[in-house]
Amino acid sequence: MGVVTDMARSYRAPRAVLRHRLGQGENEGGALVTLMLACGLIFVAQWPRLSRVAFETGQEVQMLMGATLLGWLFIMPLVFYVIAGLIRFVLSLLGGTATGYETRMAVFWGLLCAAPLWLLWGLTAGFVGPGAATSLVGVIALVALMYFWGMGLSEVAFSKETKNV
Repeated sequence: MGVVTDMARSYRAPRAVLRHRLGQGENEGGALVTLMLACGLIFVAQWPRLSRVAFETGQEVQMLMGATLLGWLFIMPLVFYVIAGLIRFVLSLLGGTATGYETRMAVFWGLLCAAPLWLLWGLTAGFVGPGAATSLVGVIALVALMYFWGMGLSEVAFSKETKNV
C-alpha cells in the first residue's frame, strides 16, 4: 500500500500498519526516507507561522525559513536517531525484544503519522495566531505523536506477532 493510505489507516489501527510496514523487510534507506518525509512535512507546516512572525516583527521571512530548514531537515533527523537509540536502550532494559531497526521505524513512522496534525497546527498558528485554538491543536498533535509512538513501540518491543512476520 501507499504511504498516504498507510498513514490514514494508522489512525484506526497503528499497530497493524506498523507490523505491515515492518513485514516488508529491513530497509534502512526506507527508514531514513520515512524520517526525512516527516521532517519535511513538519518544516512545511512552519511556513504559515513563519510568514506571520515575519509580517508582525518585520524580519526577513527567508532568514526565518532558512533557520527552520536547517533545524528540521539537518538537525532534527539526527536528534530523532538519538531518541530512537535511547528508546531502544530503555526498552532493552525493560525486557523488550525490538531490534534497532524496528525501534527506529516505530519512532519515525509515528512522527510521519502525526505530521498531518502538525500541518494543521501550522495553519492555525499562521492564520489564527497565538491563543487557545493554536494551543489546543498543538496539544492534539503532541498527544497523537505520543499515541503513535506508544502503540508502535509496544508493538515492536513486546508483541510476539511482529517476530513471526
